[in-house]
Amino acid sequence: MLLGILLYWVLTAVILLIVDAILPGVEIAGFGTALIAAFVMGLVNFFIRPILSLLALPLNLLTLGLFSFIINAMLFALVAWMVPGFEVTNFLNALVGSLLLALMTSLLGMFMGERGRFA
Repeated sequence: MLLGILLYWVLTAVILLIVDAILPGVEIAGFGTALIAAFVMGLVNFFIRPILSLLALPLNLLTLGLFSFIINAMLFALVAWMVPGFEVTNFLNALVGSLLLALMTSLLGMFMGERGRFA
């Protein structure tokens, strides 16, 4: 189980580097920075996302769930602000970067089993 978590963490850092390569407005200094950013992103998603999602529930209902994309972009930009060497130039790049990250980590989750091994 611990090995699966570590593997998911490293692969998320690799995905962040792929997002850096695809999107010119997202800059990551190196693999170490990507590892730190992936760790901080996990903490932010665990602690801050539920609070923001609960506070934004009326707005999320009003927009039929589309406000979740804005929350993702804000959290992506927050992690970039917290981690030195990880920069996002503007909100649109944060939005596209968070969408790419969510898409690729979802694909990663589909290929990894619940015990952290590839299915």
